[in-house]
Amino acid sequence: MPSDLELVRKLSAAEHGLATITTVRPDGTVHASVVNAGVIEDPVTGKTSVGFVARGGTRKLELFRRNGHATIVFRRGWDWVAVQGATHLVGPDDADPDFDDAKLPQLLRDVFIAATGTHDDWDAYDRVMAEERRVAVFIEASRITGNG
Repeated sequence: MPSDLELVRKLSAAEHGLATITTVRPDGTVHASVVNAGVIEDPVTGKTSVGFVARGGTRKLELFRRNGHATIVFRRGWDWVAVQGATHLVGPDDADPDFDDAKLPQLLRDVFIAATGTHDDWDAYDRVMAEERRVAVFIEASRITGNG
């Protein structure tokens, strides 16, 4: 698995963290959207995961809460890698008893940076994340497939 995670890191960096996230709707159809994501350790489980920051109140968060799993695909040219696994949400509407809520602003920064993000004004970033009820989403790297 580590070499596959290196491919995730490589493709994430090459595409500015852009990846397609998918999960399943109640009717069995696939819900997909594009996010900025990267490899990061889940702060609660300690497992190497793929993480991204999601705006609160989105359909994908509702589906992650219901289904508890997702697949995320990174690609660059013809190279691609998919990570499948359980989702873990940490945010203002997804409190985790094993995570100190006071550390949420730094966690959102860490996930954003792992997804190749940078920011000129972290105080403004923190303010917007709080206003939008942003959530750190972690996908455990249970299964990794690809052509790399």
